[in-house]
Amino acid sequence: MSFIDRVMEQPLVYRLWQAPFAARKLAPVLSRQDLAKAGRVLDVACGPGTNASQFANANYVGIDVNDRYIKTAQSRYPGQFITADAIQWSAETADEFDFILVNSFLHHLDDDEVRVLLRSLRTRLAPQGKFHILELVLPDSLGVARTLARLDRGHYARPLEDWRSLLSEVLHIEWFEPYKLTAFRIPCWHMVYAVGSARPE
Repeated sequence: MSFIDRVMEQPLVYRLWQAPFAARKLAPVLSRQDLAKAGRVLDVACGPGTNASQFANANYVGIDVNDRYIKTAQSRYPGQFITADAIQWSAETADEFDFILVNSFLHHLDDDEVRVLLRSLRTRLAPQGKFHILELVLPDSLGVARTLARLDRGHYARPLEDWRSLLSEVLHIEWFEPYKLTAFRIPCWHMVYAVGSARPE
């Protein structure tokens, strides 16, 4: 683990880093979904509860492998927070969710790991449930946004169409929206918001 990784594993540092743009990152979800109506929610790689407050009316479960993140989330937010690897946990539980949020996690995984994770989580999706995926897009052209994407801790930021192709292997994509993420009105990253349901095997 690099020095930056070790620093970012600290809950307070991570929360401060996310503070300028966490709400903007979730903006496309909020514009299309009434989160007050979300029933059973699974937040995968929830960090220190970054998005938990958005689901105050839901039956919310957040999972993350970082126990320090989970303990911070437990002390700050209602809901259930579990220290777990998402693939292993989804294989062990029988719970089903109608809203599975995967926010800025898949760009830490290679293609095969993404497929395994989504297939595992798909078994936890309720019959009418949806995946809501927010991800870092690697711009095609050189520039500040591409440089920032390359500097992210995840090593698998993908071009937009690569995300569409990869997600479509496992999910039926119902919505696919690219957008720019800004902080202090300055464009920083390119993101994509994808909504998907289970694709029959």
